[in-house]
Amino acid sequence: MSTDKTGKSLTDENGKPFFDDPNAALRQIAQNPAAYAHYLADFNRVVLDMQAKLEALQHETRVHCRGTRVEGDRRGQAFLRSFPVEKSLRDVIKNLRNAVSGLEDSAHKRHAHDEKVKEVKKRRREKAQIKQRKNSPQLQAAPQSWQNPQNPGLQQGVREADRGYGGPTSIYDLGRRESA
Repeated sequence: MSTDKTGKSLTDENGKPFFDDPNAALRQIAQNPAAYAHYLADFNRVVLDMQAKLEALQHETRVHCRGTRVEGDRRGQAFLRSFPVEKSLRDVIKNLRNAVSGLEDSAHKRHAHDEKVKEVKKRRREKAQIKQRKNSPQLQAAPQSWQNPQNPGLQQGVREADRGYGGPTSIYDLGRRESA
């Protein structure tokens, strides 16, 4: 068993640490889009709560700083003194708003990524099936037709000159027949 500086045991009797991996829970959250969205929603609530409290603080700070006047101040000097304080707090609130929108975008993009992965898997499976069909086409039986009893290899209505794979292959092979 290992110990820390104070002599306390950091492992159990099997030698396994009490804290396996500090990022194990985050790893599981990252693998599940619903858990990811839920986790970010928790952060979103915290940030929105901080933003609301900072906005209230901003209002109270503005009232106090602008109301603090020193003897001999001219008009607007209290405002000019309070402006840097107000601006710094306003920037913090703006960054929190950006963080909130970033958290929401991240949750949506994580869900979209999962959908895209499913779509890619489906598309690749379909392409593989098409490729397999092209590489090994199934043989189809030739249609049964009435045959001429005098010439078993010749179908009824087909002339001797047209035997072979099929009829004429171009309009120049038509001979006496018309093209249309």
